[in-house]
Amino acid sequence: MKKYNRIFVIVLDSLGIGSMPDSERFGDTDVDTFGHILERVQTLDIPNLTRLGMLNLHCGGQMQSATEPIGRFTRLAEASNGKDTMTGHWEMMGIKTEKPFKTFTEHGFPPELIAELEKQCGKKVIGNKSASGTEIIEELGEEEIKNGSMIVYTSADSVLQICGNEETFDLQNLYRCCEIARKITLKDEWRVGRVIARPYVGKKKGEFVRTSNRHDYALKPTGLTALNALKDSGLDVISVGKINDIFCGEGITEAFRSKSSVHGMEQTIDICEKDFKGLCFVNLVDFDALWGHRRNVTGYGEEIEKFDKNLGILMEKLRDDDLLILTADHGNDPTYKGTDHTREYVPFIAYSKSMKGSGAIDEEATFAVIGATIADNFGVKMPEGTIGHSILEEL
Repeated sequence: MKKYNRIFVIVLDSLGIGSMPDSERFGDTDVDTFGHILERVQTLDIPNLTRLGMLNLHCGGQMQSATEPIGRFTRLAEASNGKDTMTGHWEMMGIKTEKPFKTFTEHGFPPELIAELEKQCGKKVIGNKSASGTEIIEELGEEEIKNGSMIVYTSADSVLQICGNEETFDLQNLYRCCEIARKITLKDEWRVGRVIARPYVGKKKGEFVRTSNRHDYALKPTGLTALNALKDSGLDVISVGKINDIFCGEGITEAFRSKSSVHGMEQTIDICEKDFKGLCFVNLVDFDALWGHRRNVTGYGEEIEKFDKNLGILMEKLRDDDLLILTADHGNDPTYKGTDHTREYVPFIAYSKSMKGSGAIDEEATFAVIGATIADNFGVKMPEGTIGHSILEEL
């Protein structure tokens, strides 16, 4: 017999809570996304996260933990070999990634890959380096528009990104080129986690603005996940934000694209008011994309505050037999050097109006307890080869 009728899992993309024991192997020393934000800003207006137990789990600055938190909370370590979006999300749903995805941060993509991309797309590639998306558009946007070329860039993550001006490149043509890039980078020596379309508008420097028509082309999960098991059992699996892209639609029954993290929470609140049975899986990307990678501590803190306001609305609308889980997929410490993700523990905070207890629970060695717990709740068997165990009895 299921314990909860609906489960909401919300991923606060990159909100890590401190270094893991192996963080230095990934180039990360004394990283702490949430803790260092608190140290810098000293205080955040987050009453709902506070009463759920976030500050009991991880505190800093002038903030005070809740005397009587209403949630269950712990921290989760990542078992997989990585610190990227796909590795983190896939692990939540049962996949342990042993072989990390390729990165091309230092020298850009190899000439052979670029030549093949130019040949199949019919456009000359410019850029081909690690860069900030907004900065490379400022640098090369006018040249792209003038010459009909194509801006290609990467980052510290395993990603190939293509910028295209919606007015001169054409959005559908941009998507076509990204689909070509996705096929090309299926080669093992060029295997990147994601190809991303990065459309923008504007005619000259100072006017360029990225639009919400971003599209991610991820590799398919390397095996079946909890999402497949839920869908195959006739349950709803509703995705919000880039979840559908991360899993290539595998195991998803309905998908909603988000214009921002605030919009993603508004969509989640709307979904909460509808009848469904199963999982609503949400990714809120702005913490990572807008603030973590850009090392903007103030912006990151303000984004957490915006989330907290909508979190309060969602908590009010939750039904007695709903379960809410808040977590993250990796860290991205905005006080750290560089622009890369950081290898960190992530929070696990659970809440239900019908939950009997509250407070801290034992630390777990994998994100996969999330998928295993959801499957256990609905009496669904996890696919063969997955990792993780259920902690439903704690919730």
